[in-house]
Formats: sequence, structure tokens, C-alpha cells
Amino acid sequence: MAHVLHLDSSPRSERSHSRRMTREFVEQWKQAHPKDTVTYRDIGHHPVPYIDELWIAAAFTSPEQRTPEQWEAIRLSDQLVDEFLAADVYVIGVPMYNFSVPGAFKSYIDQIVRIGRTVAFEPNGSANAYKPLVLGKKMFVVEARGDSGFQPGGIYEKMNHHDPYLVTVFGFMGITDISFIHVENDEYGGQKLVESIAAARTKISELIAA
Repeated sequence: MAHVLHLDSSPRSERSHSRRMTREFVEQWKQAHPKDTVTYRDIGHHPVPYIDELWIAAAFTSPEQRTPEQWEAIRLSDQLVDEFLAADVYVIGVPMYNFSVPGAFKSYIDQIVRIGRTVAFEPNGSANAYKPLVLGKKMFVVEARGDSGFQPGGIYEKMNHHDPYLVTVFGFMGITDISFIHVENDEYGGQKLVESIAAARTKISELIAA
């Protein structure tokens, strides 16, 4: 039995393709794995705060030396990290905004990339001082894009700072088994969008079956 963390980061509601696809993904996953459990967090409609100076001080102060104010500043972050570490599988809806991730999702990332919690820092004079602590996990990312051509070899490949960023930041924590599902051509609509949604649904079914 596995535990699934389902995250949505689009500020849109029913008009959100990423939300619709993550919902369908989780529904199919539960049919295939009825004993699995799911935790849902909506950071698009309920964004987490930006980190601030007090948060940074708390994160880089040993627990036994933190002040009550520092503990309060980092309380939500600890909850988010606990929730993140408790999952075996991640299903994340992250639309592309201006070639990267939405600001709400970046804030979430900043809250969970934590020295001593999701990454270890062991300065030893080598170039490999960081050690990932989140190992053995599987991630599925549903990404909605306004256009197409962001894939390797596509006309907008060099403008895609979304997928490479997610691969980098989650890989930094140790999550390297990542599958992407793309819904494209939202700005065009019509048949192009219909075909992209159909392709995304097919890929979801294939990934779950595998």
C-alpha cells in the first residue's frame, strides 16, 4: 500500500486543464490501487507564504537553539515537509507560466527544500557537499501549456524553464523518477487542444497501467 500526495498549483478552477488531469489521474490510480491513500493540497487556491528573514534564520538554526518566534516561523514548513516525506507517489499539477512554474508553486518549493530535512549538507572540501534525502519516490507531473513546441527539438525548447527546473529541484532532493504529462495549445483551443487533452489522457492510462 502506497501513499499519494496530490498537489494542484493552478489559480484557475474548472477552467484549469492541469487540475482536471490530476483529478482524472488520481481517480484512475485509486481504481488501480484501491488500498492506496491520498492526501490533497491545493496551493493554487491556498498558496503558502513566501519565505522571509525569520524563516531563513529558523531553517539554519539548530532545533535546540531556535527561539519561539523561529519555531513559529518554520511551523508550516515543517508540516509541509512532513507531508511531503510521508508520500510514496506524487501527482502534481503545475501549469507553465511565462516559461516556468507559477509563483505559488515556487513558494511551495522554497518551503520544502530544507537542509537537514530533504537535503543534507556535508561540507568536506569536495564538489559534492549536498546529499539527497528523499529517495525511492515516484513523481507524475501534469503540465498545461498555452502553446506547443517546448519539447526537446521543438521551436521553443530553449524557452522551457519549467520541466528542467522541476527535474533539477526534485532531483536535488533525490526524486529522479519523474514522468511528465503535457496538455498543450490552450491558447489555440479547438481541435489542437482537443487532441492534446486526448493524448494526455492516453498517457495517463499508460503510465498507471505500467
